[in-house]
Amino acid sequence: MTPEMIGLYGGVLLLVLLAIRAPIGVALGLSGVAGLFALRGVTATFSAVGSITYDFIANWELTSVPMFLLMGAVVYHSGLATSLFRAARAWLSFLPGGLAISTNLASAGFAAASGSSVAMTGAMARLAIPEMLRAGYEKGLAAGSVASAGTLGALIPPSIPFIIYGVFVQESIGKLLLAGLLPGLLTMFCYSVLILVRVKLKPELAPRTHDQVEMKEKLRLLARAWPIPVMVLGVVGGLYSGSVTATETGAFGAGVAIIASIADRSFSWRMFRNSILETLRMTSAIFLIAMGAVIFTRFLTLSHVTVLIGTLVSDYSLSLPVFLVFVSIFFLILGMFLDPVGLMLISLPILQPITSRLGVDMIWFGVIMVKYIEIGLLTPPIGLNLFVTSAALGREFPFERIVKGTAWFLCAEAVVMILIMSFPQISLFIPGLSGP
Repeated sequence: MTPEMIGLYGGVLLLVLLAIRAPIGVALGLSGVAGLFALRGVTATFSAVGSITYDFIANWELTSVPMFLLMGAVVYHSGLATSLFRAARAWLSFLPGGLAISTNLASAGFAAASGSSVAMTGAMARLAIPEMLRAGYEKGLAAGSVASAGTLGALIPPSIPFIIYGVFVQESIGKLLLAGLLPGLLTMFCYSVLILVRVKLKPELAPRTHDQVEMKEKLRLLARAWPIPVMVLGVVGGLYSGSVTATETGAFGAGVAIIASIADRSFSWRMFRNSILETLRMTSAIFLIAMGAVIFTRFLTLSHVTVLIGTLVSDYSLSLPVFLVFVSIFFLILGMFLDPVGLMLISLPILQPITSRLGVDMIWFGVIMVKYIEIGLLTPPIGLNLFVTSAALGREFPFERIVKGTAWFLCAEAVVMILIMSFPQISLFIPGLSGP
């Protein structure tokens, strides 16, 4: 049997394992190990698996993952995100749909203190949706604004998907994190405009609140939210200057979060213990998927499947616009069923040979990929943000209402994706300013 056929059978085995709902990391690892065994035998397989996984985990840049996760966990468990939401509400509640727009803005701020979209969605769902429902907001708008704003967690730095992507494609982690800043802010802006326009056209979706907050109180609430701006400046400023690594910025952010929780008198050893345990669980899950992907990628390389893909691209003269259409369809379909990080790591071995042949900028393509895997969090039947929002609200909140409310925000996502694909400088402008 030729190596190419073994590679094909390995891909089929992966699909079968995913179809029977095996964990993505396990499915990738088993498919890769089986393929390596068929290609090289038992001894070479065990030797390769040990060295491949060790070389990956020993990568220093991956130490930024637990640091950023710890920062987000402390912000969540200490209640610092609550201060940010209250400040945004005090300043923006006068707008049509002001509570939903405040949620959107607070989510963008929380995204700068958390690399996890799912964790951010859960926090904002418990915090913002009850406030909107008490104000008479339509359920779909309330739930949809929270579920969609959760996707900002993977774009606005820090971003766990960007870190994993950067390690796999050997691109600068700092530049990738900076590349997500403008697309993240653009997404937040489009969401806010969508909310504003919908409420203007149909005011009953979001009755105006009549909160009269004095300027002194607004400033006090803004001052209480000081940890988030400090974290943003530390993370973005450190990455932009190039004077510190992503791990160091993550450690700085985690340190600020702990100090802020002490100053806010919300620190407790139980809170800190829960944050550490959550960080360990999430880091372990991410690394398991990544190690499986590394093994599977090595198998595809040895089976010459990646070379075959590159040759097919050359033979059929695939153009960049056609490739982007293919990528869009690919991610929109698979994003309905697969975990975001798992989807990214499954697709990279397949897509990277094509991007190399087409001369695609991998930082720009990283933004496109992360955007699409985050859109997958909003698409049923396995849209994680939809289920996290539903779990936070309880069974009495109709899941169908969440899906319908989120569908409006997918329209805004379509606009953002067209802009990002049409104007690569939206993603590349800030990384270009940060130097080599």
